[in-house]
Amino acid sequence: MYIILAIIIFGVLIATHELGHFAAAKACGVRVNEYAIGMGPVIFKKQKGETVYSLRCLPLGGFCAMEGEDGDSDDPRSFQAQAVWKRFIILVAGAAMNFLTGLIIAVILFSGASALAVPEIVELADGFPDGGERGLMVGDTIRSINGERVWYASDFTLLMGRSGDGPVDVVVIREGQKVRLEDYDLRAREYSDSDGNVTVRYGVSFKVINAGVIDRLRYSVYTACNFVRLVRFGLADLVHGAVGLKDLSGPVGIVSAINDMGHSSSSVAAAISNIAFLCAFIAVNLAVMNLLPIPALDGGRIFFLVITWIIEKIIRRQINPKYEGYIHAAGLVLLVGLMVVVMFSDVVKLFHG
Repeated sequence: MYIILAIIIFGVLIATHELGHFAAAKACGVRVNEYAIGMGPVIFKKQKGETVYSLRCLPLGGFCAMEGEDGDSDDPRSFQAQAVWKRFIILVAGAAMNFLTGLIIAVILFSGASALAVPEIVELADGFPDGGERGLMVGDTIRSINGERVWYASDFTLLMGRSGDGPVDVVVIREGQKVRLEDYDLRAREYSDSDGNVTVRYGVSFKVINAGVIDRLRYSVYTACNFVRLVRFGLADLVHGAVGLKDLSGPVGIVSAINDMGHSSSSVAAAISNIAFLCAFIAVNLAVMNLLPIPALDGGRIFFLVITWIIEKIIRRQINPKYEGYIHAAGLVLLVGLMVVVMFSDVVKLFHG
């Protein structure tokens, strides 16, 4: 059941991404030749007006084929014949729809939240070291850790987890003033509770507020934006070598993760909630990844759109779009190759996990 649900999720996310391109293209007067969900051989197709709507057998992608998108066309309604600002809107619309999808899911998930933890310290554990004016104090609101903004208490756990055991730079708001604690030795230690139980924690307790409608909406928007930060962290780790190719997951790995999450949840309701949260993260992840300046991705097309516009302004003549098409075609081959490698890695993990 959860595998089927995962496949449906992929289909919905692909459909919403391409729907963004489709709706923007139609609004800007661009001719759309085909709107497809999936890749590979056609399962079903229907012509309506000037556009063919198709469903294809591989749920690993999709496309919105616009006239003249990757080559010459004499049609005045072709993509290349449009003003730069229109092409920019069309290219950004897919990622915008994915982000909006993630945001809507977050709003639904947190619509019933009754309380939220904010980063205002209400208690320090007994034996907490380096407290007082030169350290953390009750009443402080943690604003940032190592330069990363802290909006809610969950950010504290995330950012401290990434900091390791070394000292951190903390900025707090104390009596309306910013106080900087540089190279502050804040790390997880053993603390005893009132019953004598020993736990490893950071020794700070945060204020919990009653959540109204505005608080829930604000937290939902924050969550969607924080997903962007998580993707940025992941990309930075990849560049710095903290994670490798073996740590990447494609559709097979994500389907497996959704299936495991569903079966490990305490109830069907909890499984749906957990999977929906993961779905929101995947939606925002797709939005960010599609905007990277890589050939064949929307971000690569936007990059070339801007660069081409600048060059054409300088040389005062139009550059043949076929050359950009060649670059995107090569980029697509490389991306498909990477997908195959990641998929193979996911399959190996399934049999050795």
